[in-house]
Amino acid sequence: MGLVRVLVVGGGGREHALVWALGKSPVVEKIYAAPGNDAMGDMAQLLDIADKDVPALVDFAAKNAISLVVCGPEVPLALGLADQLKTRNIACFGPSKAAAQLESSKGFLKDLCAKYNIPTARYGRFGAPAPAKEFLDSMSAPYVIKADGLAAGKGVIIAETRKQAEAAIEDMLSGQFGDASAEIVIEEFLHGEEASFFALTDGEAILPMVAAQDHKRAFDGDKGPNTGGMGAYSPAPVFTGEIYTRTMEEIIEPTVRAMGEEGMPYCGVLYAGLMICEDGPRLIEYNVRFGDPECQILMRRLQSDLAPVLMACASGELADHRLDWSGRSAALIVMAAKGYPGAYEKGSVIKGLDAAAAMEGIEIFHAGTRREGEKWLANGGRVLNITALADNGPEALERAYRAVARIEWPEGFYRSDIGWRLREWMEDE
Repeated sequence: MGLVRVLVVGGGGREHALVWALGKSPVVEKIYAAPGNDAMGDMAQLLDIADKDVPALVDFAAKNAISLVVCGPEVPLALGLADQLKTRNIACFGPSKAAAQLESSKGFLKDLCAKYNIPTARYGRFGAPAPAKEFLDSMSAPYVIKADGLAAGKGVIIAETRKQAEAAIEDMLSGQFGDASAEIVIEEFLHGEEASFFALTDGEAILPMVAAQDHKRAFDGDKGPNTGGMGAYSPAPVFTGEIYTRTMEEIIEPTVRAMGEEGMPYCGVLYAGLMICEDGPRLIEYNVRFGDPECQILMRRLQSDLAPVLMACASGELADHRLDWSGRSAALIVMAAKGYPGAYEKGSVIKGLDAAAAMEGIEIFHAGTRREGEKWLANGGRVLNITALADNGPEALERAYRAVARIEWPEGFYRSDIGWRLREWMEDE
């Protein structure tokens, strides 16, 4: 393939990692990021275009000879970014609006699983409180209540009691998340260990990636509210060879076939949120883009040139490609602003980033910062992703925490127990 010009849509840590990986490719002539963030400025030209402004993104791509658009977040895909680019003959790494329903509609996904016998939790779909509450009679606590649509990662409630579940049902159906919760899904609570698995597909060929585990809760001991993710590591020992085989045969491959049969072939990355139960893997949810923060550690372990693979995926030529992965382990610690995932303040000064980044095996991806002269300021909830590569998981975690210790940011916080499951696995071995 010749030289390509790439537009990366998004401005968080995931997109920083994608720009970093694409920037190492000898076939990438130029990278644009919309809107990007200040930390990407050395690798990409930043654009004053919001990631949800689909017409402006398409117009820019058409006028600037963009070869490939790589979409980081889910909302532009749910708004039809890939469809609009297709009308202008521009390749997009990401699914159509119809196929993006795998993430944008929990009910759509659950119905697809039921129709094609993809293992998942028992569920019901509801648009009114009374039948939803009645459905609770058929299961025991805890209960999983989900807004059907996209709710910025906040649309899932784990209710520990019947009273909490009924309150969540009332709140959601009363407009807690606007149109996103006009309909809800209630699921049985699955017991097991969670894992994230990723695979690329062009609608026919499937190219497996690797698994990771993240930590959603804000505080140590898996306490506090759910967040976008406070840390992650890869590989994940719970994702054994047997679990990999079953995940591909029972979940990923049937999904790709099902989407084709439904007339909405899926192109892009399938991010499967899994529960590894006693009887095998079960699908919790799909995301139609790379996970954040999982993408960051996948990019650290990836040894192949990312650009040709994403281009092949977007162009229907994935069967000719493969991916090579480092046998080493990657770990990531999120540093967030105090108060996150609730209210937090912006503008505090962050020091010590250069000292941390200079350490062996460390790469820092910025998720919510801005630059003011020589200073880095916090500008979001999840602010920094400290990633480390080492020979094994515990070493990678130790290395990442040593780097975190060099960063001076009193207004920030982080979890001190990322990887506790990994350490338990290693001790059991």
